[in-house]
Amino acid sequence: MTEQQTLIHLRNLRRIYTTDQLETHALDGIDLDIHEGEYVAIEGPSGCGKSTLLSILGLLDEPSSGHYTLSGVPVTEIDAEEQARLRNREIGFIFQSFNLIPEMSVRENVELPLLYRGGLSAIERRVAVDEALERVDMSARADHQPGQLSGGQQQRAAIARALVGKPSLLLADEPTGNLDTETGEQVMDLLGELHQSGATLVMVTHNPDYASRAGRRIQLRDGRIERDGARAA
Repeated sequence: MTEQQTLIHLRNLRRIYTTDQLETHALDGIDLDIHEGEYVAIEGPSGCGKSTLLSILGLLDEPSSGHYTLSGVPVTEIDAEEQARLRNREIGFIFQSFNLIPEMSVRENVELPLLYRGGLSAIERRVAVDEALERVDMSARADHQPGQLSGGQQQRAAIARALVGKPSLLLADEPTGNLDTETGEQVMDLLGELHQSGATLVMVTHNPDYASRAGRRIQLRDGRIERDGARAA
């Protein structure tokens, strides 16, 4: 059996926000390793640091101190331009609010990360988009605009956009937060299928039932890891 490679490596990671001379320690010394192919749920009460941690993992925010290595690259030691290139190449984002551009078709929305990345022909982009849409069962809606879709269909399109560049890491921030229970279950089933096919998935969720689907559950409290364990058998 091939040994899993370390995808995310965090050591003594801290994020401090300062306003009106008041310091808020959103993250207070996080040590964390996540390996390729893991499915990790991050849980905890509001204000515990979940969203801050996910933003730093996604290179949308920078730690105040500490060390972060992604796919062997020490991201805390490279400039913003290099971080942006790494983010586009290595990370796929799935947001609670979908973040689809309403004036664009599903196909155009899914293609966006490839346009930002550059270096692919129109035919290569089309093949990649078709594959991503097929994986989430949205091929028949490729020419629809987001406003013509249900919430679940919009989230499937957003997942296809996250997948299209074949990132090494998928980050999901409350991916079912704007969905009804039945549709939320369908999206969670899809995420589970993506993990089974080899995707590395880190998900922030308030829902303990959804967190229980992950292979590993990390509980945050007051900016620190309170518990880090595998799913109960």
